[in-house]
Amino acid sequence: MTTPLRPPESAGDGKTAAMEDLDVQLSLLWRRARAINRQLTSSVHPDLEPAAYGLLSVLLNDGEMRLTELARHIGVGKPSISRQIALLAGIGLVQKADDPVDGRAQLITLTEAGREKMAAIQSGRRKAFHERLRGWDEGELSTLAALLAKLNGEYTH
Repeated sequence: MTTPLRPPESAGDGKTAAMEDLDVQLSLLWRRARAINRQLTSSVHPDLEPAAYGLLSVLLNDGEMRLTELARHIGVGKPSISRQIALLAGIGLVQKADDPVDGRAQLITLTEAGREKMAAIQSGRRKAFHERLRGWDEGELSTLAALLAKLNGEYTH
């Protein structure tokens, strides 16, 4: 693997160099994750955009929610989510129901077909992930999980 190029001003600063190396590695990981996300999305349905897979994952993990709550959870605008939910409902992966607390709002939930499709995809995803990490020992896995949890915690402030 080649060493990433660093700006000259950071050459003598170990912490800055380490942060830049981490940035390179995280960027590579995110690009690979997006590529996998595109593959997973197309396996759900060829017309889905990658963002739709994220919506399905949120609904699978967090359960039913209002459209505005889903938009806030994903971090995109309501019109974008609305378009995706309409497509997902059209292919039978989600359904809308009136919110019993507020009849003006609707709750979005996965259909049985949506849950089955997501369970199959996540099982395949976990299997592939476990294959890649098969050679890692328990300590390495625990350390990586702890460090990623710490990094993720920095984004909640």
